[in-house]
Amino acid sequence: MREAMQPEIEAFIRALAKASRASRNTVAGYSRDLADFRAFLLTMPSASGADGEVDVALIGADHVRLYLAHLMKSVRRATVQRRLSAIKAFFRYREGTTGAPSPARTLRSPKLERRLPTILQPAEVERLIEADAENDSPAALRDRAIMETLYSSGLRVSELVGLNWRDIDDEIGMITVRAGKGDKDRVVPIGEPALEALMAWRRVMPVAWEADGPVITNLRGGRLTTRSVEKIVANRLIQAGLVSSITPHGLRHCFATHMLGNGADLRSIQEMLGHASLATTQKYTHVSMNHLKEVYRRAHPRA
Repeated sequence: MREAMQPEIEAFIRALAKASRASRNTVAGYSRDLADFRAFLLTMPSASGADGEVDVALIGADHVRLYLAHLMKSVRRATVQRRLSAIKAFFRYREGTTGAPSPARTLRSPKLERRLPTILQPAEVERLIEADAENDSPAALRDRAIMETLYSSGLRVSELVGLNWRDIDDEIGMITVRAGKGDKDRVVPIGEPALEALMAWRRVMPVAWEADGPVITNLRGGRLTTRSVEKIVANRLIQAGLVSSITPHGLRHCFATHMLGNGADLRSIQEMLGHASLATTQKYTHVSMNHLKEVYRRAHPRA
């Protein structure tokens, strides 16, 4: 007896949608991933019939392996990993409802390629910050404060736009990041240039600042969005004449890499960045090593 795949996928998606921990994006993503897997199986006579349907009972580990090999030719490993997660979740659900063993149980996800962050050199960061330096309009002063603070303290863009004035202690030069990623407050230093830029912005804010009010606002006084900050950084790159795809998060990478290159220890950088694991921070050692090797290659006569 044929066991059509499409109805079983629909039943799985309905069950997933009811699960309290499954977000709407997760449900939609699993639905797309399983539809793609099914479309691939339809091209294989060993898993489908003339009626244009896949027989789930015929799907074996080799079918899943062939699908993953097919994906590896055209998509990133992270996508392959996500598709396999969806397939495994589907077959775990089916195993629970029908008792049929999952053909994907023993399959492992491909290792993700190590992607090192893009960074600017210190002189390039200075160009980015100093772009439009002669402009003293509120928008220009705010944008400069954004650049200075992102680079000075290594904040995530969500943490930057979430700052209130009470979080900035200008007397001791520290910022309290409230319940950032991981729901844990942390305190990080902020440099004098960044503090000066923030105070210059505060003096021209479109609405009177309040201790519990947002630091970074639009020109109507509302808290700025992360997307708006991304656009500001992109425009600033053009103003500075820099050919780079750097993002607000890229300035966080610059902060960590430049700190490490100038002698800061990994544990201190980990604390300032708010990383739960030192392993996350260690990627910056690879960036620094790559830079050192490039300097060596260009400078040493027998490199």
